[in-house]
Amino acid sequence: MTDTGKHHLPAGTSADGPYDVLVTPESAGWGYSGLRILTLEPGETHALRTGDSEFLVLPLTGGCTVTVDGRSLELDGRTDVFTSVTDFAYLPRESEVLIGSARGGRFALPSARTQRRGFPARYGPKEDVPVELRGAGACSRQVNNYCLPGTFEAEQLLVCEVLTPGGNWSSYPPHKHDEARPGAESELEEIYYFEVAGEGGFGYQRVYGTAERPIDVLAEVRSGDTVLIPHGWHGPSIAAPGYDLYYLNVMAGPGQDRAWLICDDPAHGWVRSTWDSQDVDDRLPFGAKENE
Repeated sequence: MTDTGKHHLPAGTSADGPYDVLVTPESAGWGYSGLRILTLEPGETHALRTGDSEFLVLPLTGGCTVTVDGRSLELDGRTDVFTSVTDFAYLPRESEVLIGSARGGRFALPSARTQRRGFPARYGPKEDVPVELRGAGACSRQVNNYCLPGTFEAEQLLVCEVLTPGGNWSSYPPHKHDEARPGAESELEEIYYFEVAGEGGFGYQRVYGTAERPIDVLAEVRSGDTVLIPHGWHGPSIAAPGYDLYYLNVMAGPGQDRAWLICDDPAHGWVRSTWDSQDVDDRLPFGAKENE
């Protein structure tokens, strides 16, 4: 019997109140990582208390105004996740926040439980988001590095987006980050939130464990689905031919140095060496034609 039913949350199954997706440390059964997906109709507002967690406001579609700590942060947002990166807002713990959208939109609110409030609320310009083309050939994908060590300062929170052209594999070779091994691996819980381009589009997500910490997930994922990864090797994330795949990664853990260190599955790590002789998929980066 697999763990797919426990760790795969199909669209709508984790909805709660105003949120299309609500994952908290308590609902996930872990200590740090969280995610909310918020839809606002034109002119609608939403009040948020960050409590013991820091958050980002990351537009998926549309823009919004974020009022926090006496400041108003205007987020232009974007048409959709495949069109471009977006600007975003950082919210510290113990903040009272109001999110309003004149034209409406959908907004990801990734979060991490933290004991510190060392950074103020602030704006993240889209121009400062590093866009990385990773892998090659059928493993080509795009990574938008919003809130990672070296790209944006936070207490515990790590956030990036991965966009995979139809027919390609990403999150590959399979890797894990569930042990604290200085300089080699960091302990991080992870959330994958998926969007798929095209009517009826789908992909697949694999998670598997070690003998000491078993987990067994093979999920067919569609727009609005979420996969929880408490531990274990994760990958590949497979985009079905004809359907580009997007996922938002949210990570946090107990480490105070906010490191993101991964360990490849030794059975498959050799795949990285094959990329040197292959070209990056020419469908990348996403949004290149729209931005010309």
